[in-house]
Amino acid sequence: MSLSNTLARVDADLAAGRVPMARQRLRGLVSSFPWDLTLRRRLGEVYRLYGDVAEAGRWMYLEEDRREDETAAFEERYGSTGWRMKALAWRGPEALAATVVAEERLVALRTAREQERGRAVDWDEPASYEDDGEDDGEHAPGADGWSVGGVLMGLGCLVGCVAFAAVWVIGVITLFE
Repeated sequence: MSLSNTLARVDADLAAGRVPMARQRLRGLVSSFPWDLTLRRRLGEVYRLYGDVAEAGRWMYLEEDRREDETAAFEERYGSTGWRMKALAWRGPEALAATVVAEERLVALRTAREQERGRAVDWDEPASYEDDGEDDGEHAPGADGWSVGGVLMGLGCLVGCVAFAAVWVIGVITLFE
């Protein structure tokens, strides 16, 4: 499907109140066209509809008129420069940015990461800038190991599997009686 057709569907989804579908389509477009700042802006605006300040800041990060509260929330959620680079999902040289402001912000982020790593990093090689466990505790959201939600989810799966096995065993026993 072409870019213009997908954007027409995004508009139709938003008009019909199907915000999650519009968000999904825009995420796909940003993935396909990472240098298109218009798509990033639209995705940021959709996240504003959700009230997700950090994600709005993520997708508005390269805009000249970005909101400081959104930028701060994005930088807090993605604590290290490596995670920010990954979250921005930029591909190619910074020169592909449509505005000087966007190019400067991309260069600043990459340069900061290079200084932290002590070597060159490349937007097209995520392994060159990703955190590798040697950081000072700043990780991606939810990457800190065990969480209450994760434990409860695991216990729920375990209970479900045991219940399924019990019903199956009872069924087999009943079949042969």
